[in-house]
Amino acid sequence: MRVLHLDAGREMRGGQWQVLRLIEGLAAAGVESTLLARTGAPLAAAARKRGWRVERLGLARAAILARQHDLVHAHDARAHTLGAIGRGAALVVSRRVAFELASRWKYRRARHYLAASGFIQRVLMLGGVPQEKIAVVYDGVPLLEIAAGSRVLALDNFDDPMKGASLAREAAGMAGLEIEFTRSLEESLHQAAVFVYLSHAEGLGSAVLMAMSAGVPVIASRVGGLPEIVRHGETGLLVENDARQVADALRQLAADPALGHSMGRAARRSVIENFTVDHLVRRTMEVYQKVLA
Repeated sequence: MRVLHLDAGREMRGGQWQVLRLIEGLAAAGVESTLLARTGAPLAAAARKRGWRVERLGLARAAILARQHDLVHAHDARAHTLGAIGRGAALVVSRRVAFELASRWKYRRARHYLAASGFIQRVLMLGGVPQEKIAVVYDGVPLLEIAAGSRVLALDNFDDPMKGASLAREAAGMAGLEIEFTRSLEESLHQAAVFVYLSHAEGLGSAVLMAMSAGVPVIASRVGGLPEIVRHGETGLLVENDARQVADALRQLAADPALGHSMGRAARRSVIENFTVDHLVRRTMEVYQKVLA
């Protein structure tokens, strides 16, 4: 099987990490992949470093290569548009965002959709995509070493108005706790005792899965797909986007380290059972085989 992957991301965010992990997993399963990505994009550099075939993303090149592959897999909105315009191999599309469908014409062009959560599946259905054309394929993360830190950690995403870094900082101040913001989550998780992930809209939350993989309990917003991966009171705490609620959750975990350790162990088990890269690759392969049957 030969798969052409399209990704137009300029940064190395959660979706790009999923593309990279998927291509690596597919290679281990004997699937040959070609990636079209923006010139200079971190994803392109990371894929080349691993020895994968990478070319510059563009409509003409995508159209030519589509005829040389069995499937085209688009991984973001712009890539979806390029895949919908072009002709050639069957098009499958991963959707990881929680927003309503803005342009419905292209959603009639794909053969199948990989929704990163049940919440996203419902968004697609409300936009007119038939349920039988959607498969829920959760993100997959590597299994990390178990964290043994004491810090309250959050993502440094102050530049994104849909994220809740400012709210997390306010809540930590109300709880009388220090909070550390990071742009290198995987490198910082070993120092964490709690991970705070607040968002106003969220398709799934692969950063939350990464923290859970390291056995770190999560305080997360009760929005989008987050309740599908964080079980309240078991693997973490779900909160409304309210500073007092977040502060109360921080105080609860600070006052009861044993509860945090128990949640962290349960979170890690949940990742092992449901959210590894192997799960991602296997479910994606099932979709590929269904489309090609």
